[in-house]
Amino acid sequence: MTAHLQLETPAGRSEIGLTPGDERRPLTELLARRGHPLNTRCGGRGLCAGCEVELTSGELRRRSDGATIQAADGAKVRACQFQLSLGQDAALTVPARSLLKHEPAVVSEFRINVPWAQEPLGPAGARFGSAVDVGTTTVALLLCDLGTGRVLAEASSFNAQIKFGEDVVTRIQFCSSGAAAVAQLQRAVAAETIQPLLEEACGKAGLAPADIGVLTVAGNTTMQHLLAGVDPSPLGVHPFRPVFLEHRIFAPRDLGLTFGGPGAEVHLLPGPAAYVGADLAAGMVATGLLYDDGPALLVDVGSNGEIIAKVGEKFLGCATAAGPAFEGAGLTSGVRGVQGAIERVRLQREPFKAELGVIGEAPRPLGLCGSAYVDFLFEARHTGILQANGRFTADFVESAGPWVEASEYGRRLRLHDRGASGPIWVTEVDVARLLQAKAAIAAGINTLLGLLGITAREVRTLYLAGGFGLHLSLEHAIGCGLLPGFTPAQIKVVGNTSLGGAFLALNDRSLLAEMQAACARLESIELNLQPGFEDAYIDQLMLP
Repeated sequence: MTAHLQLETPAGRSEIGLTPGDERRPLTELLARRGHPLNTRCGGRGLCAGCEVELTSGELRRRSDGATIQAADGAKVRACQFQLSLGQDAALTVPARSLLKHEPAVVSEFRINVPWAQEPLGPAGARFGSAVDVGTTTVALLLCDLGTGRVLAEASSFNAQIKFGEDVVTRIQFCSSGAAAVAQLQRAVAAETIQPLLEEACGKAGLAPADIGVLTVAGNTTMQHLLAGVDPSPLGVHPFRPVFLEHRIFAPRDLGLTFGGPGAEVHLLPGPAAYVGADLAAGMVATGLLYDDGPALLVDVGSNGEIIAKVGEKFLGCATAAGPAFEGAGLTSGVRGVQGAIERVRLQREPFKAELGVIGEAPRPLGLCGSAYVDFLFEARHTGILQANGRFTADFVESAGPWVEASEYGRRLRLHDRGASGPIWVTEVDVARLLQAKAAIAAGINTLLGLLGITAREVRTLYLAGGFGLHLSLEHAIGCGLLPGFTPAQIKVVGNTSLGGAFLALNDRSLLAEMQAACARLESIELNLQPGFEDAYIDQLMLP
């Protein structure tokens, strides 16, 4: 048994108390159990650097082959792939950007564009209710007076399922290992995420969880399945058939939640399709898209890029394989939109200069979040730093001097010397991944518009949903090709419409029926089966 494990984080040094069996656990699991969860974005498969730590003394053992690694090697390791060596002391340094315990940026802002009545959902006599948006990355909750519709308190945090994988595909794959995995994911989202948020919001409002009579939930189809404790594995293989899409009602205890009295209810809102979920159905109501003659679009650039297009009475919806790049995943200096993240980038080419805007104005930023990467794509192309294919231009590399370095996988550009975890870089590999995510969204939009026989210029309103859109430069999103062919005047930034729709269903039960009717009308499109989608995707891999 290791005698001592020393840990150094930005908060200071501590000694981790160890128990028998700890040497057999991955470092990520061990640290999470001791209150230091790391970014296990790839589900602990060693495919990302989210959980990277530095071994500063002692040794560790690689889980795959038992090989040991010494501190003398200057080792930076992916913590999910290593464990303690039996009987050996070790000391680890955890950089700021590897920690999961950053506060998310505000994810409870939303704009409601429709009138609503005060006829709340739930059991008769319930005085207080809660609406929840269960996102793949973040979960946002609000507490409401059901008599007046007034919001009493809000709370948000990262979805504790992140430790099992950054995206829905990884979590679905994890579930294929058996019922125990489904139970772990259900506990992570219910007991470890929603319950603490409910208690936090109740504390702010001067209420107890026992006072809450009803809770409405909107999330993508995978999140709805996992909260219900239903294996989502069928969503991972063709023909991608969900176990359920309809509105379902549960007692809190059936989901691992504790609130209300004997009649308390949890309502999982309905969704239209496997990869166009209840979060988008809620957004259709909150934005008014459901009642908009159009042509109109609802675009949510989150961990899953989801798009709904409407012309007259015709609805089309799709999901794109954008992945979580715009949330910083898999990028050299990528972070989510948290306090300390760079959210704005402005570039000057000669002499090279980067002006950076940081959330909370921290002097040593953590890294770059999604809105900053959109800025970078536009600014770097506009100033001649990047070629259309995302590579640095030869003349910029020559003039930039020490700002550009050769790395293992191509060149990299230094934007900041003293970030919280060292220099902050953008690499050519980062740009390639961002272009793939950008192309998936843009090609999805163009494919839906093509099926409806219209162009971007003919769209009256593009409703841009999600926390990402709140901080985005619309000019840069259009200019880098993320929203191709649109103008800022066409775009309405509407915030967290999933939470907005859950709030509306909580307060006006008639809107739940309208949401159900909308789900039945929407035609889900599988993009990979559409002629021309692959060509459109390849075209969009270039920067305008």
